[in-house]
Amino acid sequence: MRVEAGSLVTLEVAREVPPNGFFLSDGYQDFLLPYAEIVGSRIQPGDKVEVFLFHDTQDRIMATMKRPLLTMGQVGLLEVVDIHPRFGYFLEMGLGRHLLLPYRQVPELDELRPVVGDKVFVTLTHDRQGRLIAKVALEDDLAPLCVRAPSSWQHQWVKARVYRPLQMGTFVVCEAGVLGFGVIGLIAPTERTRLLRLGELVDVRVAFVREEDGRVNVTMRLPKEKGRDEDAERILEVLRSRPGNAMPFSDKTQADIIKDRFGLSKSAFKRALGKLMKDGVVYQEEDWTYMKQEESQG
Repeated sequence: MRVEAGSLVTLEVAREVPPNGFFLSDGYQDFLLPYAEIVGSRIQPGDKVEVFLFHDTQDRIMATMKRPLLTMGQVGLLEVVDIHPRFGYFLEMGLGRHLLLPYRQVPELDELRPVVGDKVFVTLTHDRQGRLIAKVALEDDLAPLCVRAPSSWQHQWVKARVYRPLQMGTFVVCEAGVLGFGVIGLIAPTERTRLLRLGELVDVRVAFVREEDGRVNVTMRLPKEKGRDEDAERILEVLRSRPGNAMPFSDKTQADIIKDRFGLSKSAFKRALGKLMKDGVVYQEEDWTYMKQEESQG
């Protein structure tokens, strides 16, 4: 069977070629194992060694005894360590060299693209020249590695990693300790407090555990009572920043304007505003909202 870059294979040491290293053979072709890529004790012709095959800077297939974080056929969570303005994202492979994730693999919208330090679920593939590149892992890749969420997760806060940011929702893998890769979850657009990047780690609250498949619907929002306090404070911040502590927004303002200005749904805005009025902190007149003078001075 023909071996290819990205494979972890066992080959026989054929001969030493100073000052470069050793040639390994699969019976059909030879691969150079440079001295710098040898791990552990000294090897000699006739030994069998397990190596990972990769391309060097001149696109030749080479061998290393170092262990990569990802091999062909696996899904890995690799960290973004650099961004090239023309080519894409360089990921840490654990080999002293980086793996390219091309721009065509990430969303077009800048706000959805990863930044240095984010970790992305990827698989290995080859480009047209046969060189190793990364490909963003999709649901078909992740589902076999993920587990069902226990019912006890309901209302719990967990950490989640974005693997597919879309307008219709953000798909995430929720951390589940040592159990597989985690649990697949969805953040609906109304449950996001902002756009999320591919590879971003975010705190989410489990709103619903689906019985049929053990996946979860999650939210970035606090439970209603706590969330109402946070949303109310957001409204007060706007009022404090405006002349006369007044704003041309009320419970009659259109939903898209509310979303754009406050980052809240119309219902969340009305709940928070209602609480502030009930508490006597603000009042409305002719579609404007005013902070009471003693509150603005307090």
